[in-house]
Amino acid sequence: MSDPKNDTGTAQPKAPAKDPKKKEEEDLSEEDLALKQQLELYVKRVQDSDPGLQKVALESMRHEIRTSTSSMTSVPKPLKFLRPHYGTLKAFYQTMPDSDLKKYLSDILSVLALTMSAEGERESLKYRLLGSEGDIGSWGHEYVRNLAGEISQEYIKRQSEEAPIEDLMELVQQIVSFHMKHNAEPEAVDLLMEVEDLDLLVEHVDKTNFKRTCLYLTSAARYLPGPDDMLVLDIAYTIYLKFEEFASALQIALSLDNMQHVRQVFTSCDNQLKKMQFCYILARHGITFELDDEMVADDDDREALQDIINNTKLSESYLTLARDIEVMEPKSPEDIYKAHLLDGRASAGASVDSARQNLAATFVNAFVNAGFGQDKLMTAPADSSIGGSTGNWLFKNKEHGKTSAAASLGMILLWDVDSGLAQIDKYFHSNDNHVIAGALLGVGIVNCGVKNDCDPALALLSEYISKEDSSVRIGAIIGLGIAYAGAQNEQIRSSLTPILNDAKAPLDVIAFTAISLGLIYVGSCNEEVAQAIIFALMDRSESELGEPLTRLLPLALGLLYLGKQENVEATAEVSKTFNEKIRKYCDMTLLSCAYAGTGNVLKVQNLLGHCAQHLEKGETHQGPAVLGIAMVAMAEELGLEMSVRSLEHLLQYGEQNIRRAVPLALGLLCISNPKVNVMDTLSRLSHDSDSEVAMSAVISLGLIGAGTNNARIAGMLRNLSSYYYKDASLLFCVRIAQGLVHLGKGLLTLNPYHSDRFLLSPTALAGLVTMLHACLDMKAMVLGKYHYVLYFIVLAMQPRMLMTVDENLKPLSVPVRVGQAVDVVGQAGRPKTITGFQTHSTPVLLAAGDRAELATEKYIPLSPILEGHVILKENPEYREDS
Repeated sequence: MSDPKNDTGTAQPKAPAKDPKKKEEEDLSEEDLALKQQLELYVKRVQDSDPGLQKVALESMRHEIRTSTSSMTSVPKPLKFLRPHYGTLKAFYQTMPDSDLKKYLSDILSVLALTMSAEGERESLKYRLLGSEGDIGSWGHEYVRNLAGEISQEYIKRQSEEAPIEDLMELVQQIVSFHMKHNAEPEAVDLLMEVEDLDLLVEHVDKTNFKRTCLYLTSAARYLPGPDDMLVLDIAYTIYLKFEEFASALQIALSLDNMQHVRQVFTSCDNQLKKMQFCYILARHGITFELDDEMVADDDDREALQDIINNTKLSESYLTLARDIEVMEPKSPEDIYKAHLLDGRASAGASVDSARQNLAATFVNAFVNAGFGQDKLMTAPADSSIGGSTGNWLFKNKEHGKTSAAASLGMILLWDVDSGLAQIDKYFHSNDNHVIAGALLGVGIVNCGVKNDCDPALALLSEYISKEDSSVRIGAIIGLGIAYAGAQNEQIRSSLTPILNDAKAPLDVIAFTAISLGLIYVGSCNEEVAQAIIFALMDRSESELGEPLTRLLPLALGLLYLGKQENVEATAEVSKTFNEKIRKYCDMTLLSCAYAGTGNVLKVQNLLGHCAQHLEKGETHQGPAVLGIAMVAMAEELGLEMSVRSLEHLLQYGEQNIRRAVPLALGLLCISNPKVNVMDTLSRLSHDSDSEVAMSAVISLGLIGAGTNNARIAGMLRNLSSYYYKDASLLFCVRIAQGLVHLGKGLLTLNPYHSDRFLLSPTALAGLVTMLHACLDMKAMVLGKYHYVLYFIVLAMQPRMLMTVDENLKPLSVPVRVGQAVDVVGQAGRPKTITGFQTHSTPVLLAAGDRAELATEKYIPLSPILEGHVILKENPEYREDS
């Protein structure tokens, strides 16, 4: 170790010869000189034969070292002056008989080793273990940190030699308790991770530091390899429960996908208001959860809570938000296209009534007015001037176009089950099968994310599953998939699985049946469903395996294992026996789904490796591999930035089938979060010479701007609409993207992450991934007759609002500060969690990366994260300033 300069600026020579030593002593100030001679005297005295003298000398030496505080940048003086004598003292220590004095000296040697010992010797630790048991904190912070570093090295060495570690663990106990008392929680956690004993943490946290400790644990979990990440979150959960921070414990339980923990949170907490808040968190996460009398004893209370989990009031809150922001007025597709802003040629071409343009307008109208319950095409009153009865718009669409048109009514009435079913009912009496199919799909969409005791969707749709007409069957099947996503409903399983192995069923019916089962059993690892899909894949003929629709079967299989990591391995082994046409596709899809949202670096590298190969035409498995990179890496910001860069490289060096998937992967990474660099890349690709790349890029522009009303993207899309005015397919994509950007008039988001990007909603991700997989083959799916796959994104649509409610769940307007979220993990004191904020009164909209905090002391929020519905209770200690 190099010698720090002493204060006068001359370096201290290593081997002091006569002359320089004299010169150096002249440079020292009077008191330094006195201290130096004093210490040299102590060193002599320590080696004296009289134990009394030894003791006095050691005590004085110890006192000098402890009281010398110096600046952080230089070594304390006593340590510096004792440096030449370190060897002498070490040698003398070896000769000493065992006694208290020997322990005393070893303490001092341990501290001296802080600056003297050679790299990797771990002498400080060695002498510490030989020394007295005394308090280590009194030697200062730096000493404790150094010890912690040496312990982790020593631990690894002893583990490999299988030596006992009890003495180390005692020291760890002391260090952890010292760190926890001195606001160094991250260091305590790091040390315990090194010695693989995080359970110790639970007894050392107290009321003052548990929040910071848990924040560090949950943030570190994202960067740990499995199964350590689960372990760390488990400890955080235990700590939150211990301090009755139930809402945070619930979020961790959901992150672990551990239903036992969720039940435990409900049973441990006895406050009805808090339980209501838990229900709002569960509802936002979009999982099906049944309360029982153990969790909530009172029947009426339980019913009220189950209603919240079932999202029955979501439509009401959403419309309250819309009224508050004054966007209730229905918008027509023309309001979105803003054709008058463009020059002549494009707007002239737009007046022609083509079926493709009308279909686009249907989607735009559905996306923009989603959930508002009124629009100008489908729900317009019969005598209005817009062109007679609503039937007219429906019949401006060709055959399968009518399916999407009828289903769009479901999107407009989203979440409003009673009124939705009443208005869709008229289409069930149609004698056009496409209209009936659309109505069935519409019923599924209305019920998306909203659960109901009497299961109206199941009752209506199940009788149509086995009809003759395949479009009607598909409508009913997708409807069930969307309405019961994540519900793991056994009744639906028993009626859908036979279709998979029915030799007479057409391919499209089988493909969508598999997807619906994948959605209903998302992330459940259900064996029976997996078996049925595997058999369906094995039964496909050579020619069918080449069909784009067949590729939905591996995706459905992947959805069963969404985010479940190594649980997929058995199924992945089976997939190796498939026909080579689909084998690799299946491999990539299973891998990317199983590790979706985990941020697993090794899997990203694996997928990148598959993308790096240059294959002959006709290989399809690289598309899902590219999407897989985005699915795995979307877990945290750092991985996200890195994968955006990797995807840039793939664009430059990849084959066409990779380039087609890259825009979609970028769209998924920045969904509803228009980052400028990604926006520019997509804008460049939207003029690509390969029309499929251009189409993907255009759709992705819609995805990254989804529900943001982003003016820059809206401008780009308007220009593209005039650029592509002759190309019907691309124009269709531009229109869809325009609809997405204005999703729900800017009140909705498609981001599957919520609660400060901590929780990933499995159903939302499943819906997005299904739609993106369909977009991998635009011409066959979205531009063919399966354009209704676009409705799968309804699974990810959520209001991006903060709605504060009082104890009776009535909206309550309070001032909140909304600003960019700041990462405060491991920072000292009480740092600000948001920056550049503005104060609004609730309800407010939250953009990607925004965070809100209450701007008043009058209420206490019951949720640690202000997003979605937050219940406020009055602060009993609040006094109005008179």
